[in-house]
Amino acid sequence: MAFSAHRRAGVLATATAALTLTLTGTHATAAEPSRAAVPPLPRGHDVSSHQKRVDFARARARGARFAYVKATESTTYRNPYFAGQYDGARRAGLVRGAYHFALPNRSSGARQAAYFVRHGGNWRADGRTLPPALDIEYNPYDKRHKCYGLSHRQMVRWIWSFSDEVRRETGRRPVIYTTANWWNACTGRSRAFAASHALWVAGHGSSSPGKLPAGWRYWTFWQYGVKGRLPGDQDLFNGSVNRLRAFALGR
Repeated sequence: MAFSAHRRAGVLATATAALTLTLTGTHATAAEPSRAAVPPLPRGHDVSSHQKRVDFARARARGARFAYVKATESTTYRNPYFAGQYDGARRAGLVRGAYHFALPNRSSGARQAAYFVRHGGNWRADGRTLPPALDIEYNPYDKRHKCYGLSHRQMVRWIWSFSDEVRRETGRRPVIYTTANWWNACTGRSRAFAASHALWVAGHGSSSPGKLPAGWRYWTFWQYGVKGRLPGDQDLFNGSVNRLRAFALGR
């Protein structure tokens, strides 16, 4: 999918200028820009079983406009709170989507994608459903093997396998959530995905996402903190609310 104009570099510069961050310890929470600033970017959050039963109506009242909900991990785990979180976000009026936590050493990308789509990772063009997202990052179960024991070529093939299966089943390429450090180290600085995959970059404790993974010139979502005014991790969308809805529709 070709990226829309709102995610180009000029918008990134405007978005960064509109955002100020206040730091609390090692975590960043977004502060409201001044009245003279351009309108703030849409806030959102991502949640998993750690947040259990989320009050999305309260989150919306506190500024949330979108949410990503963890659905699955590998081919053996399903978030037991997924249905309540996913449906609850929609009932509260949020644009919401599902994400999958990748474990590339457990099974193929295609198998994990199929499992994800069957258990919440589907997409429909209703303007309220974000495309499925792939969370691919450091190995939380074995810090000695942050790249899951895969070579650069194997990792790139795994991600394409996942992406191709998601597109086959849903019609959308997945959003890729990652960090610049992990991506560059574990894919060998692959630039192959930037032209067709929206970036959800994690970068905490600063007033901008910082250096992006190889290939991408702009971000679509930015996870800027792990706690703040909304339940779960704190995110921004790089555009207006109207552009968020258009992105959900695939435009």
